Amino acid sequence: MSAGPYRRPVSTFWWLRRRSYFVFVLRELSSVFVAWFVVFLLLLVHALGSGRYQQFLALSASGWMLALNVIALLFLLLHAVTWFGLAPQALVIRIRGRRVPQPWVLAAHYALWVVLSAIVIWVILGG
Repeated sequence: MSAGPYRRPVSTFWWLRRRSYFVFVLRELSSVFVAWFVVFLLLLVHALGSGRYQQFLALSASGWMLALNVIALLFLLLHAVTWFGLAPQALVIRIRGRRVPQPWVLAAHYALWVVLSAIVIWVILGG
Protein backbone atom coordinates (compact mmCIF):
# COMPACT_ATOMS: atom_id res chain seq x y z
CA MET A 1 0.00 0.00 0.00
CA SER A 2 1.72 3.16 -1.15
CA ALA A 3 0.66 6.65 -0.40
CA GLY A 4 0.34 8.71 -3.58
CA PRO A 5 1.92 12.10 -4.07
CA TYR A 6 0.76 14.88 -1.79
CA ARG A 7 -2.00 17.01 -3.25
CA ARG A 8 -2.79 20.28 -1.55
CA PRO A 9 -6.49 20.68 -0.82
CA VAL A 10 -8.19 23.24 -3.07
CA SER A 11 -10.66 25.69 -1.61
CA THR A 12 -14.21 25.65 -2.92
CA PHE A 13 -13.85 29.34 -3.62
CA TRP A 14 -10.54 29.17 -5.54
CA TRP A 15 -12.13 31.19 -8.33
CA LEU A 16 -12.51 34.25 -6.10
CA ARG A 17 -8.75 34.72 -5.77
CA ARG A 18 -8.18 36.32 -9.17
CA ARG A 19 -10.34 38.47 -11.38
CA SER A 20 -9.58 36.29 -14.41
CA TYR A 21 -10.77 33.17 -12.55
CA PHE A 22 -13.92 34.99 -11.45
CA VAL A 23 -14.74 36.10 -15.02
CA PHE A 24 -14.05 32.55 -16.22
CA VAL A 25 -16.58 31.11 -13.76
CA LEU A 26 -19.14 33.80 -14.61
CA ARG A 27 -18.70 33.03 -18.31
CA GLU A 28 -19.27 29.34 -17.69
CA LEU A 29 -22.32 30.16 -15.56
CA SER A 30 -23.65 32.34 -18.36
CA SER A 31 -24.30 29.23 -20.45
CA VAL A 32 -27.15 28.39 -18.06
CA PHE A 33 -28.79 31.71 -18.92
CA VAL A 34 -28.23 31.15 -22.63
CA ALA A 35 -30.14 27.90 -22.21
CA TRP A 36 -32.85 29.76 -20.27
CA PHE A 37 -33.36 32.20 -23.16
CA VAL A 38 -33.72 29.28 -25.56
CA VAL A 39 -36.37 27.73 -23.29
CA PHE A 40 -38.10 31.11 -22.91
CA LEU A 41 -38.27 31.61 -26.67
CA LEU A 42 -39.55 28.06 -27.17
CA LEU A 43 -42.26 28.76 -24.59
CA LEU A 44 -43.15 31.92 -26.51
CA VAL A 45 -43.46 30.02 -29.78
CA HIS A 46 -45.55 27.35 -28.07
CA ALA A 47 -47.83 30.02 -26.55
CA LEU A 48 -48.30 31.62 -29.96
CA GLY A 49 -49.13 28.29 -31.57
CA SER A 50 -51.51 27.12 -28.88
CA GLY A 51 -53.47 30.35 -28.45
CA ARG A 52 -52.10 31.03 -24.97
CA TYR A 53 -50.21 34.18 -25.84
CA GLN A 54 -52.07 36.37 -23.32
CA GLN A 55 -51.26 33.95 -20.49
CA PHE A 56 -47.62 33.97 -21.61
CA LEU A 57 -47.59 37.78 -21.55
CA ALA A 58 -49.08 37.77 -18.06
CA LEU A 59 -46.43 35.33 -16.87
CA SER A 60 -43.69 37.34 -18.59
CA ALA A 61 -44.85 40.54 -16.88
CA SER A 62 -44.56 39.10 -13.38
CA GLY A 63 -41.84 40.58 -11.21
CA TRP A 64 -39.79 37.43 -10.75
CA MET A 65 -39.84 36.69 -14.50
CA LEU A 66 -38.74 40.23 -15.33
CA ALA A 67 -35.92 39.99 -12.79
CA LEU A 68 -34.84 36.61 -14.16
CA ASN A 69 -34.81 37.91 -17.72
CA VAL A 70 -32.87 41.06 -16.81
CA ILE A 71 -30.26 38.92 -15.03
CA ALA A 72 -30.20 36.55 -18.01
CA LEU A 73 -29.72 39.49 -20.39
CA LEU A 74 -26.73 40.72 -18.38
CA PHE A 75 -25.20 37.24 -18.46
CA LEU A 76 -25.86 36.99 -22.21
CA LEU A 77 -24.07 40.29 -22.75
CA LEU A 78 -21.14 39.00 -20.68
CA HIS A 79 -21.17 35.80 -22.74
CA ALA A 80 -21.16 37.70 -26.03
CA VAL A 81 -18.45 40.17 -25.00
CA THR A 82 -16.14 37.46 -23.67
CA TRP A 83 -16.79 35.32 -26.75
CA PHE A 84 -15.88 38.22 -29.02
CA GLY A 85 -12.77 38.82 -26.93
CA LEU A 86 -11.66 35.22 -27.47
CA ALA A 87 -12.58 35.01 -31.15
CA PRO A 88 -9.51 36.82 -32.55
CA GLN A 89 -7.25 34.32 -30.77
CA ALA A 90 -9.18 31.29 -31.98
CA LEU A 91 -10.01 32.52 -35.48
CA VAL A 92 -7.04 32.91 -37.78
CA ILE A 93 -7.99 34.65 -41.01
CA ARG A 94 -5.48 34.97 -43.81
CA ILE A 95 -5.83 37.28 -46.77
CA ARG A 96 -3.19 36.92 -49.51
CA GLY A 97 -1.04 34.87 -47.19
CA ARG A 98 -1.00 37.44 -44.38
CA ARG A 99 -2.81 37.08 -41.10
CA VAL A 100 -5.53 39.65 -40.46
CA PRO A 101 -4.64 41.58 -37.27
CA GLN A 102 -6.58 40.52 -34.19
CA PRO A 103 -8.07 44.00 -33.55
CA TRP A 104 -9.60 43.91 -37.05
CA VAL A 105 -11.24 40.56 -36.36
CA LEU A 106 -12.62 41.89 -33.07
CA ALA A 107 -13.86 45.09 -34.74
CA ALA A 108 -15.54 43.04 -37.47
CA HIS A 109 -17.38 40.98 -34.85
CA TYR A 110 -18.67 44.08 -33.05
CA ALA A 111 -19.58 45.81 -36.32
CA LEU A 112 -21.58 42.78 -37.44
CA TRP A 113 -23.27 42.65 -34.03
CA VAL A 114 -24.31 46.31 -34.36
CA VAL A 115 -25.57 45.83 -37.92
CA LEU A 116 -27.59 42.73 -37.06
CA SER A 117 -29.01 44.41 -33.94
CA ALA A 118 -30.06 47.41 -36.05
CA ILE A 119 -31.78 45.10 -38.55
CA VAL A 120 -33.64 43.29 -35.76
CA ILE A 121 -34.75 46.62 -34.23
CA TRP A 122 -35.86 47.85 -37.67
CA VAL A 123 -37.92 44.68 -38.21
CA ILE A 124 -39.48 44.85 -34.73
CA LEU A 125 -40.44 48.52 -35.13
CA GLY A 126 -42.19 47.75 -38.40
CA GLY A 127 -39.54 48.70 -40.95
